[in-house]
Amino acid sequence: MKKIVLLLFFLLPLVAAEVNAPPIPVVDLTINSPETPTQLVKSLNIMILLTILVLAPSIVLVMTSFVRLLVVFSFLRQALGTQQLPPSQLLISLALVLTFFIMEPYAKVAYKQGIEPYMNEKIGYQEAFEKSVKPFKNFMIKNTREKDLALFYRIRHMPNPKTIDDVPLSILVPAFMISELKTAFEIGFLIYLPFLIIDMVVSAILMSLGMMMLPPVMISLPFKLLVFVLVDGWNLLVQSLVESFK
Repeated sequence: MKKIVLLLFFLLPLVAAEVNAPPIPVVDLTINSPETPTQLVKSLNIMILLTILVLAPSIVLVMTSFVRLLVVFSFLRQALGTQQLPPSQLLISLALVLTFFIMEPYAKVAYKQGIEPYMNEKIGYQEAFEKSVKPFKNFMIKNTREKDLALFYRIRHMPNPKTIDDVPLSILVPAFMISELKTAFEIGFLIYLPFLIIDMVVSAILMSLGMMMLPPVMISLPFKLLVFVLVDGWNLLVQSLVESFK
């Protein structure tokens, strides 16, 4: 009997808490047809926002400075011979931060000219999309070689455009990407040269001393790191990369 009384004594606070607890909110996931234009606009805004969030990584890759930055940083790590240092995650994060820094002015123009008027219901979706994309098209065209752009026009058998607005994204984006890859490889070649000279000098010294079984990379790595730190390599590299975009 005492055990039952003790059990009821401990259960009474729990029952009282359940009685006084606030009701659990119910989430309604039903899909209803919009009754007013305002509801339709809000639904479209949510759909567009979700689409942008899904496609954001691809947009960053193909329409910004991310490709050039990441490829050059990868070349730098290979030239130094530090294997997995800095880690790939760190290089990707640095490339993303610099991409946001470079693309911020274009993003602000796109927001003021396209997104903000569309959110205030001053312009339609089609006009908002064109005005939002135009700053990024200007950036890509400035950093795209005419030869690469003409390549895709020849493949499509299309006439040459008269203005920037006449260049479709389906042609501009691939042309911009191969231009960025070529520029990144050119920068990577220039990065490789001084470190290659250090490797050759160290290899020649080891051969002259008869240490042919000792890998030259093990000896040259400290010297390459020392040279890179003494010339403030990260500062010079980041400055050159940012200034390389027109």
